[in-house]
Amino acid sequence: MKRIRLAIALLLALGTAPALAIDPPYQRQMERLAEIMGSLYFLQPLCDAGTEDWRAQMAELIALDEPDEDRRQRLAGAFNVGYTAYSRFHRACTPAAREALTRLLVEAETTARDIHTRFAE
Repeated sequence: MKRIRLAIALLLALGTAPALAIDPPYQRQMERLAEIMGSLYFLQPLCDAGTEDWRAQMAELIALDEPDEDRRQRLAGAFNVGYTAYSRFHRACTPAAREALTRLLVEAETTARDIHTRFAE
């Protein structure tokens, strides 16, 4: 009898919990792209390598994807992680910073193209 009450209480508790949204299949790639864009947002002005506003590009990407609040927060968090990671180690445009910038630009292009090719309607 005790077990049945416990099971019923558990089922009732689960039934009243808010439903969690299911991430789209490209969520992991989007989070990586956001992280890369955050890194580029820090590195590009440091090395004076271009005029792209990666923060504005990230805002546009989020707006186009129309994520729920949880996904939006995760994408913004990934952007901030990328920015913070490079800001901890780079204070000037060194050869390492330039190499990281080059590699990140290639990875960003590849990732964005892959998301578009596989999941665009």
